[in-house]
Amino acid sequence: MTNSFETAKYQLDQAAKLAQLDSKKIEQLKTPDRYVEVSIPVLMDNGEQRIFQGFRSQHNNARGPYKGGIRYHHEVHLDEVRALSFWMSFKNAVVEVPFGGGKGGIIVNPKELSSLELEKLSRGYVKKMFRVLGPEVDVPAPDVNTNGQIMSWFVDEYKKQTGDEKFLATFTGKPIENGGSEGRTEATGFGGAYVLEEIVKRKVLNLPKGSTVAIQGFGNVAIYFAQAVMSLGFTVVAMSDSKGAIYKKEGLAIKDLMEHKKQYGSVKGFAGAEDITNEELMELPVDALVPAALENVLHQHNAEKVKAKLIIEMANGPTTPEADKIFMEKKIIVIPDILANSGGVCVSYYEWHQNMYGEKWTKDQVLEKLRKQMEKAFDDVLKIKEKYNTTFRNAAYILAAERIIVKM
Repeated sequence: MTNSFETAKYQLDQAAKLAQLDSKKIEQLKTPDRYVEVSIPVLMDNGEQRIFQGFRSQHNNARGPYKGGIRYHHEVHLDEVRALSFWMSFKNAVVEVPFGGGKGGIIVNPKELSSLELEKLSRGYVKKMFRVLGPEVDVPAPDVNTNGQIMSWFVDEYKKQTGDEKFLATFTGKPIENGGSEGRTEATGFGGAYVLEEIVKRKVLNLPKGSTVAIQGFGNVAIYFAQAVMSLGFTVVAMSDSKGAIYKKEGLAIKDLMEHKKQYGSVKGFAGAEDITNEELMELPVDALVPAALENVLHQHNAEKVKAKLIIEMANGPTTPEADKIFMEKKIIVIPDILANSGGVCVSYYEWHQNMYGEKWTKDQVLEKLRKQMEKAFDDVLKIKEKYNTTFRNAAYILAAERIIVKM
């Protein structure tokens, strides 16, 4: 299994060499500023006490408060959280959001907890962490298995512990009625679609109407990305979840597929589509491949079999360095995660800004701001790509590193 943190550092090294960036500053950027680990005691419904391990990695705050999600997962570990906090620093710099990078997690399978136990765990995390959080210190958000309800518990507990009048701005991804932003749910998927639109507009690649797209994933990001690119005239022919994948050459009806998934718990068995594996989805004869679920799904063993001309990384770290080399040789264009999936953090910033200054923006205002921000980020990365005659990944890392280093 490829170590995500090693991958992140390797990607930075490649870009830094190319642009001859300050080696001392690059070494600093490879290590998070701070890493906090806490024990959270929770009295369970059966009267027993369980101790859970919680983490927060604060990577770099040269450009603003640390920012990044908190995930609840039974396999959360140190290097994963470090890597994700690292990527957040670079993602924020690419899209010029005035935040640094952070990431957190608790080792837990939330499906095994009651709602009351989940609330106790969430409040317990904040009780142990509140001193290193704050609207101008570190601003967490939802991630894997966390949601608006959990953010509301976090906010309430933070307010109790600190009395900070800007308490709402300490967490983003909140429900709209509790200070959340319109457009946050769609933001990551739509942001990726705006990038694809720019690729077509700038003729980076010839993708006529009806060009085919295979998406690995069926979560929030995958669904909104699919809906957005279909409205641009693309045909989504494959999607998947943890139980398997489906393929339909003529294109999938996303709303019908969502109903099917709700009813049967999987995309498999969808009427008119062929059941395939997640591995087979990666090798389909499509124009664009979109990993939108897991890390390290494109690797040395399957990269040669990828037939797509374009890969848009909507997941964090889906491509290993070995796969990247193969894609370069095959002249497959890869739009890296730190550009492609940064729409979410843009709207997290809008939410923070609205909370800090007591403003309320409409969904149309939010999505219009997001479109402009993603278009500018793409343009900035493209200029660096052309300057150094390199890949989009190297260009995005050079751009981000330069923006962080100048503030260090």
